[in-house]
Amino acid sequence: MVYDAERGVPLLSGDNGERITRIGRFIRKFRIDELPQLYEVFTGKMSLVGPRPERKHFTDELEKQIPFYSQRFNVKPGLTGWAQVCYDYGATLEDAIEKLNYELFYIKNMSLTMDAIIILRTVKTVLFGRGAR
Repeated sequence: MVYDAERGVPLLSGDNGERITRIGRFIRKFRIDELPQLYEVFTGKMSLVGPRPERKHFTDELEKQIPFYSQRFNVKPGLTGWAQVCYDYGATLEDAIEKLNYELFYIKNMSLTMDAIIILRTVKTVLFGRGAR
């Protein structure tokens, strides 16, 4: 990110990418920034599949505004998830509600088959370079 990109206030990711440097764009495009989370999967703090972790600032706000939002914390956060393969980045409250619907569906229907589908769809997304910002 460029220096002082958030000016002290956490911001959601947007389409314009004005906060990211050229090197940051490369790191994001090739998913190098996911390596620390992969380490967290190996240490057991995260799961390979589950609701993606969000910054505490945003989760605190969303818990106040969206009923059942805290249900997503009943499972370990994941490196990839149903909401990530079915829905784009979210920047609004309505997007957060829609992503939560996908996450709750996943939590209710968790299975090895569903995890395999999510992982295959994630691999496809990564290989074809979609979704990175």
